[in-house]
Amino acid sequence: MFSGKTLLITGGTGSFGNAVLNRFLQTDIKEIRIFSRDEKKQEDMRHELNNNKVKFYIGDVRDYNSISRNMQGVDYVFHAAALKQVPSCEFYPMEAVKTNIIGTENLLNAAIENKVKKVIVLSTDKAVYPINAMGMSKALLEKVMVATSKNVSEDYTVLCGTRYGNVMASRGSVIPLFVKQIKSGLPITVTDPDMTRFMMTLDNAIDLVLFTFCHARQGDIFVQKAPATTIWELANALKDIFNAGNAITIMGTRHGEKLHETLLTREEMAIAEDLKDYFRIPADNRDLNYDKYTRYGKKMFSNLTDYNSNNTKRLSYEELKEMLLSLNYIKKKLLES
Repeated sequence: MFSGKTLLITGGTGSFGNAVLNRFLQTDIKEIRIFSRDEKKQEDMRHELNNNKVKFYIGDVRDYNSISRNMQGVDYVFHAAALKQVPSCEFYPMEAVKTNIIGTENLLNAAIENKVKKVIVLSTDKAVYPINAMGMSKALLEKVMVATSKNVSEDYTVLCGTRYGNVMASRGSVIPLFVKQIKSGLPITVTDPDMTRFMMTLDNAIDLVLFTFCHARQGDIFVQKAPATTIWELANALKDIFNAGNAITIMGTRHGEKLHETLLTREEMAIAEDLKDYFRIPADNRDLNYDKYTRYGKKMFSNLTDYNSNNTKRLSYEELKEMLLSLNYIKKKLLES
């Protein structure tokens, strides 16, 4: 499907970009463009890969001209550039707005101007019923994508999205923190033992994007039916894997954290298409006719529940350990032990 095509990845030096490269470089894709503002990470990636199929572009999605001129000749875009750290976005919410919302608008408009065939924007479960600035900015990223998709023909440029749960061992996530604490002999800091999180591998993340690429219609958002675990079981599974005796300290829930994360609201569950391993959330294609918003409702909403990390499939302890042991990050850390 990507034979002879050019793919641009924004934020391409991150965990997702590296996973895409690992999946695609052995195919007959023509070119992969890594677009980001971090020259050090680009330099490291360039030396590590030494592959002529990969091209590097310094730029920032906040700057429309920067992204537009580097999108010329691109067939497809995976939009992964974002401010993702909850504390950073809480302290600097306008920075999250500039990157996650305005940057997304810039990217979408540049893609349309350059006649890109398909754009997939990456969102997060924190965008659903958001309680922190990062989640709020991601929620508006989704709204911007859907609103923009209403004004462009599907035959011209398809705009669509994915919504992720926790991507295991991705940069800045909890697994690397726990492993660092284990290897340093420090207590493992658990916020709430009953807190649940969706578990996805980077391979799952790429599979979701590729499924979206193949099946999305204008304005769609796709979600994987991901299993979940508690933070308590995650910490203990890592202790077992590393044969560690670290104590576990209960810190309490931090500012901006939920007990459970949600991937689909009950309103979305009412319209979502069940595709076995995935949900397709079609775009809300109502126009600005307020009667459709204020006079007409659906009784079924009251009988539905969200799809969240507390009512999805719960991983058994052994399933969780097996999933962790499949991660390249964990394999590498075990070899260092």
